[in-house]
Amino acid sequence: MKRTSELTDFYYKKLYPILEKLEHERQQLRHRIITIAVLYTVALILITSAIFSATGNFDALVFSAFVYMAGGAILYKYLIKDYTKEFKDKVILPLISELDKNLVYSPELHVPAEHFARSNIFTSKPDKVDGNDYVSGKIDNVPIQFSDFHAQKKHKDSKGNTHWQTIFQGLFIVSQFNKNFKAQTVVLPDSAQSAFGDLVGNWLQSYNMSRHELVKMDNVEFEKEFVVYSSDQIEARYILSHSLMSKLLNFKKRSNHPVSISFIGGNIYMAIEYNKDLFEPSVFHSLLKYKIAMEYVDTLHLATGIVEELKLNQKLWSKL
Repeated sequence: MKRTSELTDFYYKKLYPILEKLEHERQQLRHRIITIAVLYTVALILITSAIFSATGNFDALVFSAFVYMAGGAILYKYLIKDYTKEFKDKVILPLISELDKNLVYSPELHVPAEHFARSNIFTSKPDKVDGNDYVSGKIDNVPIQFSDFHAQKKHKDSKGNTHWQTIFQGLFIVSQFNKNFKAQTVVLPDSAQSAFGDLVGNWLQSYNMSRHELVKMDNVEFEKEFVVYSSDQIEARYILSHSLMSKLLNFKKRSNHPVSISFIGGNIYMAIEYNKDLFEPSVFHSLLKYKIAMEYVDTLHLATGIVEELKLNQKLWSKL
């Protein structure tokens, strides 16, 4: 697998002419979006004002606000559709191919929903899942797959209105693990201890009825960042060796986002919260900026790097 520096070189040496062409298209698209947005806003204000003047009904204002947001989102998606496809075909696909020839990129797909459910990272069952930018294949003979993933829960208020709550949005990764285990072990961000301190935080963790038994680890830094639940205390400590805990801490620092992990059925599952689509092209920022380029390179390298980072390619423990 290529290093980050090699991917960055490839991005600028091989893809830069394509980026320059796309940059010209981006500027034209940006101007078109701003123009249409202004016209769309003015038109809706005039229509809403006319309806309100005729009826005096405040519900018309609420409905117009809903139409404005929903219609605006649909219109924006339509306007950037062709530009997004071209960017993914000409930039993201070559980047992934350069990263590792064994990886397959499917921009319209996402990690199968059953993997999300099987991970047991989230206790809420989603009513709707979607995503895109699915990458699958093998790195150093280790099966891996990842994609943008968005899971939502449907709620209805007292008036019968439907609301969608995000359970998770970000990068979801599935890979084969290199240890045998039968139990279920889940590693979550330690939000309780961070918010309430050691005493109250530990109490809240211990009485989390939606989880298996709390497992206390003998790594102080790891305990500050994560909380561990497992159906088998001994097996959890077997999986989470001192070496692996250090590697997970490093991975969390590299991602700079909340990371949740589970070890179930011979796989490791990782959910990294980003709250945005990771491989969508920038419309309002230049693609030629170094920071923008590195976001795509770093995200790809982070996702595939777990194989080397966590030593999943080293068969230190036999798998039956």
